[in-house]
Amino acid sequence: MSGSIQREVDRAIGPASLRAMPRSGSALLIDVRQAAEFAEGHLPGALNIPLSESSPDAIPDAAGRTIVLQCVGGKRSGIALDRCAEAQSVVDTHLAGGIGAWKEAGFPVVAG
Repeated sequence: MSGSIQREVDRAIGPASLRAMPRSGSALLIDVRQAAEFAEGHLPGALNIPLSESSPDAIPDAAGRTIVLQCVGGKRSGIALDRCAEAQSVVDTHLAGGIGAWKEAGFPVVAG
């Protein structure tokens, strides 16, 4: 993780593990990239809450699902995890390697 306040419970999951989660309804994907980046391509089912425009309070209720943050390569999602830790949020998971790792694994992205 690229952030500086890593909690012992923070975890990075890989693309293969993440891919199964939204299909089973067990994850809420939050893309912390800018809106233009998100529009160029994002993970199916992801919500866009740009790091620069939000706080942990902006993350919607996950209704029992694991919230997984993601960006291009992991740096911004690590910063977002730090902010969540400071706010004592339950958010503790991000995609290792970001959307770059997702694409490298051959998994689909959607535009728009």
